[in-house]
Amino acid sequence: MPEFILFCHDREDSLALRLKTRPAHLAYVANADIEILLAGPILDDEENPAGSLFIIAAAQISDVQYFADNDPYALAGLFENVEIRPYRIIAGALAPK
Repeated sequence: MPEFILFCHDREDSLALRLKTRPAHLAYVANADIEILLAGPILDDEENPAGSLFIIAAAQISDVQYFADNDPYALAGLFENVEIRPYRIIAGALAPK
């Protein structure tokens, strides 16, 4: 199955919104109907969350877009922008054997 990177950049000064929405976001991720291979926050210089990064296996990019659009963070207006790019894992723990 193809892999994709989902890279979400938070709006400026949005840490309070991220923290408020975090429980709903984590529940959404835990119950996702998409194969999340890796996920976590991107940190700023003070090690506060400033975005999100996912590596997702999905049949098509529209599946990743649907997942991104319905994330509680996105619905709350947390993200400045969201980028989805095709990706290929070739090395490391997640690489095909």
